[in-house]
Amino acid sequence: MFTGIIETLGRVTQRKEEEGNIHFGIAASFLPELKIDQSIAHNGVCLTVTEIHEDHYSVTAIAETLRKTNLSRLIPGDLVNLERCMKLGDRLDGHMVQGHVDTTAVCAKINDENGSKRFFFTYDKNAGFTVPKGSICVNGVSLTVAESKPGEFSVAIIPHTLKLTNFHLMKPGYEVNVEFDILGKYISALLENR
Repeated sequence: MFTGIIETLGRVTQRKEEEGNIHFGIAASFLPELKIDQSIAHNGVCLTVTEIHEDHYSVTAIAETLRKTNLSRLIPGDLVNLERCMKLGDRLDGHMVQGHVDTTAVCAKINDENGSKRFFFTYDKNAGFTVPKGSICVNGVSLTVAESKPGEFSVAIIPHTLKLTNFHLMKPGYEVNVEFDILGKYISALLENR
């Protein structure tokens, strides 16, 4: 479980493709604190630490993960939003995030709005839904939906979040990982199965 509050930016140091999977090396400031088998969200995707080296740790994205996320596009030098799993007893500053990405979305446009930026995204409307003022996780960042239409949503990003995440790299056409709100997914599933 994660909160969607990004801990640090990591840098992809290695990429090795093997039998439909991709092994990534990631350099991160919390490297000395890591243990093998820990869960870390990478742009919102929960991956398990498989190896720890002097200057990076390794994770593997399997074919299913690569199909549903933007991880297949990562190359050495790319920055990824990182969050270690939450600890019981800590404050939940974002919202409950599983690290199970539902789909990708594409940045359609970015507007400056008096000190913040508004990011507009489009996605396959059959993949899930958003609601105004509901929670959404974009590239691992817990955000509040500003506007919502079928297959479209927008979020407002404050300067602090812009600076500390890979949102500062986004331009129209940039693909992001999206995890819809867990409560909304359960309610939708219950209504569909009635």
